Amino acid sequence: MPAYKDKAKGTWYASFYFENWTGKKEKKMKRGFKTKREALEWERTFLQQQTADLDMTFESFVALYAADMKGRIKENTWGTKEHILYKKLVPYFGKRKMSEIHSKEVMAWQSEMLNYRDKNGKSKAVP
Repeated sequence: MPAYKDKAKGTWYASFYFENWTGKKEKKMKRGFKTKREALEWERTFLQQQTADLDMTFESFVALYAADMKGRIKENTWGTKEHILYKKLVPYFGKRKMSEIHSKEVMAWQSEMLNYRDKNGKSKAVP
């Protein structure tokens, strides 16, 4: 999975083939990365999303889920889901791989949410 330098522009790009959901090979390319590392990271993330591999991060999974669900449900419902996802779940689980999140961690998160108190000691929703 190499990245290539665009000598004319001084930026990096990723170009590769992947198999889509129908089994057909497609070419994917994205340009304009400042570093080789950014280009390779984008390629790795794209391929993980295509394969729906549980080695993807929770944050990547939420991005896929959001793209899939946003058009399927009412705007107000999506607003509620989006708040819960990005304000409560992603900050806690964001960088962890989906395959590494187990019921024990979910229960710990739930306990943390239930036991949250503001500076006055009142129980309220986590900010």
